[in-house]
Amino acid sequence: MPSSLALASGVDPLPLLSAVSVDQVLDHWWVFPASVLFSMIAIAAGVSGALFFSPFFLLAVGLGPAQAVGAGLMTEVFGMGNGLRSYVKQGVVDYATAKWLLVGALPAIVIGSFAAHYVPDTLLRGGFGVGLFVLGGFLLYSDSPEETEPGEREGEFLEKKNAECGTTVVNATDGERFVYPTCWRPPGVALAALGGAITGLISAGLPEIVTTQLVARCRMPPRVAVATSVFVLAIAAVAGAAVHALAATPVWYVVVWSIPGVIVGGTVGARVGKYVPSGLMERGLGVVFGIVGTIVLVTTFGI
Repeated sequence: MPSSLALASGVDPLPLLSAVSVDQVLDHWWVFPASVLFSMIAIAAGVSGALFFSPFFLLAVGLGPAQAVGAGLMTEVFGMGNGLRSYVKQGVVDYATAKWLLVGALPAIVIGSFAAHYVPDTLLRGGFGVGLFVLGGFLLYSDSPEETEPGEREGEFLEKKNAECGTTVVNATDGERFVYPTCWRPPGVALAALGGAITGLISAGLPEIVTTQLVARCRMPPRVAVATSVFVLAIAAVAGAAVHALAATPVWYVVVWSIPGVIVGGTVGARVGKYVPSGLMERGLGVVFGIVGTIVLVTTFGI
């Protein structure tokens, strides 16, 4: 049956966990404490955990670029569980906006994830390095959602378009009521598609692109923007991780340690994050990711 399935679909079926060597699993025990640390910092800083995991899997664990991206997305799916559940429980997700963002993000992340397995490793590593460098600069120089003035990049044209779309009301379960103009959809769909494609290729980019534009372009309250972005990422990341898992052999000996690591780290990070200035943390991480991106480029091209 597995052979006929592979011939019919053109995709190798997922290997069983029993096919993984026990020694190979035990040799990578150190991925667990690293995952706890990375997840704790990512949740506390409010950034995508894949920004840590993909370069870690690539440089420290020694996975190929496509495998590193796939393992990063698979790990992130489990790592964002606590945050997503909390936002849904708080009732602060703008589902109407999320639906439209997914129209752009879902097909783009699927295409990007498939492309990652056909792009030559050197080019993918180079793109990965450039992506990390750019995202590092984004974290370093852009304001966090909490520091962004709602509507500061709206402009006269977008203000007029947004005014034609009516008003959105989100009622949180704690009694807080958010009322803001419904955002004009086409730019958001296009930006979500761009973020989804980048995320499929390098496992990061979607929340960084979506969250800020929701506040700066759509005048969405930061609390709602972050929750909506996490909701969109959660669904898109599942699709991207599934494509990576089907297109290549999942590295179970790594994710068997990273998944429980992010669950533990995410729980701790959610509590620590209340005491850490998000702006300061993001700028520090921007420097780190810029350095890591440079290392990836140097080791790939010898520049």
